[in-house]
Amino acid sequence: MHGSLYAGLFALALGLPHAATAASVFRCVDAAGKVTFSQRGCPIDQQQALQQAENPTPGNGKPVPMATPKKNAGVKSGKKQAKPRELVVTGGQDDGCGNLLDASQRRQATIRREVRDGMSRQDIESAFGRPDKVSTQNGQVRYTYEADGNGRSRQVTFDEAGCVKSKAKKKR
Repeated sequence: MHGSLYAGLFALALGLPHAATAASVFRCVDAAGKVTFSQRGCPIDQQQALQQAENPTPGNGKPVPMATPKKNAGVKSGKKQAKPRELVVTGGQDDGCGNLLDASQRRQATIRREVRDGMSRQDIESAFGRPDKVSTQNGQVRYTYEADGNGRSRQVTFDEAGCVKSKAKKKR
Protein backbone atom coordinates (compact mmCIF):
# COMPACT_ATOMS: atom_id res chain seq x y z
CA MET A 1 0.00 0.00 0.00
CA HIS A 2 2.70 2.46 0.99
CA GLY A 3 4.80 1.46 -2.02
CA SER A 4 2.13 2.49 -4.51
CA LEU A 5 1.55 5.78 -2.60
CA TYR A 6 5.26 6.60 -2.76
CA ALA A 7 5.40 5.64 -6.44
CA GLY A 8 2.46 7.93 -7.17
CA LEU A 9 4.05 10.85 -5.30
CA PHE A 10 7.34 10.25 -7.11
CA ALA A 11 5.61 10.29 -10.48
CA LEU A 12 3.78 13.48 -9.51
CA ALA A 13 7.08 15.11 -8.45
CA LEU A 14 8.64 14.25 -11.81
CA GLY A 15 5.77 15.98 -13.59
CA LEU A 16 5.94 19.20 -11.51
CA PRO A 17 8.82 20.92 -13.33
CA HIS A 18 6.99 20.44 -16.61
CA ALA A 19 3.76 21.72 -15.07
CA ALA A 20 5.54 24.83 -13.77
CA THR A 21 6.47 25.93 -17.28
CA ALA A 22 2.89 25.79 -18.56
CA ALA A 23 -0.12 26.72 -16.46
CA SER A 24 -3.73 27.67 -16.99
CA VAL A 25 -4.98 31.06 -15.88
CA PHE A 26 -8.33 32.77 -16.09
CA ARG A 27 -8.66 35.68 -18.49
CA CYS A 28 -11.26 38.11 -17.13
CA VAL A 29 -12.85 40.90 -19.18
CA ASP A 30 -15.05 43.50 -17.48
CA ALA A 31 -17.85 45.59 -19.06
CA ALA A 32 -15.38 48.35 -20.02
CA GLY A 33 -13.16 45.85 -21.87
CA LYS A 34 -10.34 45.87 -19.29
CA VAL A 35 -8.52 42.52 -19.26
CA THR A 36 -7.10 41.00 -16.09
CA PHE A 37 -5.62 37.58 -15.37
CA SER A 38 -6.23 35.52 -12.26
CA GLN A 39 -5.39 32.07 -10.93
CA ARG A 40 -8.59 31.91 -8.86
CA GLY A 41 -11.30 32.78 -11.37
CA CYS A 42 -13.14 35.94 -12.34
CA PRO A 43 -15.82 37.98 -10.52
CA ILE A 44 -19.40 37.20 -11.49
CA ASP A 45 -19.88 40.42 -13.51
CA GLN A 46 -16.90 39.64 -15.81
CA GLN A 47 -16.50 37.27 -18.74
CA GLN A 48 -14.20 34.38 -17.98
CA ALA A 49 -12.05 32.31 -20.33
CA LEU A 50 -9.37 29.72 -19.58
CA GLN A 51 -6.00 30.65 -21.09
CA GLN A 52 -2.78 28.66 -21.30
CA ALA A 53 0.22 30.57 -19.93
CA GLU A 54 3.69 29.41 -20.92
CA ASN A 55 7.05 30.63 -19.75
CA PRO A 56 9.58 29.00 -22.06
CA THR A 57 13.30 29.10 -21.41
CA PRO A 58 14.80 32.08 -23.26
CA GLY A 59 16.74 31.30 -26.43
CA ASN A 60 17.27 27.98 -28.06
CA GLY A 61 20.93 27.60 -27.11
CA LYS A 62 22.24 28.46 -30.58
CA PRO A 63 24.63 31.42 -30.81
CA VAL A 64 23.41 34.41 -32.78
CA PRO A 65 26.10 36.06 -34.92
CA MET A 66 26.59 39.79 -34.55
CA ALA A 67 26.21 41.98 -37.60
CA THR A 68 29.49 42.49 -39.39
CA PRO A 69 30.25 45.99 -40.66
CA LYS A 70 30.96 46.46 -44.32
CA LYS A 71 34.57 47.05 -45.19
CA ASN A 72 35.44 50.74 -45.50
CA ALA A 73 31.99 51.73 -44.28
CA GLY A 74 31.30 55.36 -45.06
CA VAL A 75 34.22 55.69 -47.48
CA LYS A 76 33.44 55.39 -51.16
CA SER A 77 36.33 54.52 -53.38
CA GLY A 78 37.67 57.31 -55.53
CA LYS A 79 36.06 60.11 -53.50
CA LYS A 80 37.58 62.37 -50.91
CA GLN A 81 36.51 61.68 -47.36
CA ALA A 82 34.25 64.39 -45.94
CA LYS A 83 35.50 66.50 -43.04
CA PRO A 84 34.00 65.59 -39.70
CA ARG A 85 31.21 67.92 -38.71
CA GLU A 86 31.72 70.38 -35.91
CA LEU A 87 29.63 69.84 -32.81
CA VAL A 88 27.24 72.74 -32.23
CA VAL A 89 25.50 73.07 -28.88
CA THR A 90 22.18 74.80 -29.37
CA GLY A 91 21.10 74.77 -25.76
CA GLY A 92 23.26 74.84 -22.69
CA GLN A 93 22.82 75.23 -18.98
CA ASP A 94 23.14 78.76 -17.70
CA ASP A 95 24.16 78.93 -14.05
CA GLY A 96 22.96 82.54 -13.82
CA CYS A 97 26.48 83.83 -13.20
CA GLY A 98 27.76 83.87 -16.78
CA ASN A 99 29.09 80.30 -16.73
CA LEU A 100 32.51 81.58 -15.67
CA LEU A 101 33.27 78.33 -13.82
CA ASP A 102 32.67 74.79 -14.91
CA ALA A 103 31.53 72.17 -12.40
CA SER A 104 35.07 70.97 -11.66
CA GLN A 105 36.40 74.49 -11.02
CA ARG A 106 33.39 75.29 -8.83
CA ARG A 107 33.90 72.10 -6.78
CA GLN A 108 37.64 72.76 -6.33
CA ALA A 109 37.00 76.35 -5.20
CA THR A 110 34.42 75.12 -2.68
CA ILE A 111 36.76 72.45 -1.29
CA ARG A 112 39.67 74.91 -1.04
CA ARG A 113 37.40 77.56 0.49
CA GLU A 114 38.21 80.04 -2.28
CA VAL A 115 36.00 82.88 -3.52
CA ARG A 116 35.99 83.13 -7.30
CA ASP A 117 34.08 85.23 -9.79
CA GLY A 118 31.15 83.22 -11.13
CA MET A 119 30.27 81.57 -7.81
CA SER A 120 26.74 81.93 -6.44
CA ARG A 121 25.52 82.55 -2.88
CA GLN A 122 24.85 78.84 -2.56
CA ASP A 123 28.44 78.05 -3.59
CA ILE A 124 29.81 80.49 -1.00
CA GLU A 125 27.56 79.07 1.74
CA SER A 126 28.71 75.55 0.80
CA ALA A 127 32.34 76.63 1.24
CA PHE A 128 32.06 78.86 4.33
CA GLY A 129 28.71 78.10 5.93
CA ARG A 130 26.08 80.65 6.91
CA PRO A 131 27.44 84.21 7.08
CA ASP A 132 27.80 85.95 10.42
CA LYS A 133 26.35 89.14 8.96
CA VAL A 134 24.32 89.94 5.84
CA SER A 135 23.98 93.50 4.60
CA THR A 136 22.27 94.96 1.52
CA GLN A 137 23.10 98.17 -0.30
CA ASN A 138 21.94 99.30 -3.77
CA GLY A 139 20.68 95.81 -4.66
CA GLN A 140 23.98 94.20 -3.74
CA VAL A 141 24.25 91.73 -0.89
CA ARG A 142 27.36 91.44 1.25
CA TYR A 143 28.19 88.40 3.37
CA THR A 144 30.58 88.95 6.25
CA TYR A 145 32.35 86.05 7.92
CA GLU A 146 33.93 87.04 11.21
CA ALA A 147 37.46 86.23 12.30
CA ASP A 148 38.70 82.75 11.57
CA GLY A 149 41.57 81.05 13.38
CA ASN A 150 44.04 83.64 12.00
CA GLY A 151 42.06 86.64 13.24
CA ARG A 152 40.90 87.57 9.74
CA SER A 153 37.38 88.26 8.57
CA ARG A 154 36.08 87.82 5.04
CA GLN A 155 33.55 89.83 3.04
CA VAL A 156 31.92 88.57 -0.14
CA THR A 157 29.81 90.89 -2.29
CA PHE A 158 27.11 89.60 -4.64
CA ASP A 159 25.45 91.42 -7.52
CA GLU A 160 21.70 91.65 -8.16
CA ALA A 161 21.71 88.11 -9.68
CA GLY A 162 23.30 86.60 -6.54
CA CYS A 163 26.73 86.10 -8.13
CA VAL A 164 30.11 86.99 -6.63
CA LYS A 165 30.84 90.52 -7.76
CA SER A 166 34.50 90.71 -6.93
CA LYS A 167 37.09 88.75 -5.06
CA ALA A 168 36.74 88.50 -1.31
CA LYS A 169 38.41 91.14 0.74
CA LYS A 170 40.28 89.96 3.79
CA LYS A 171 40.50 92.33 6.76
CA ARG A 172 43.03 92.29 9.55
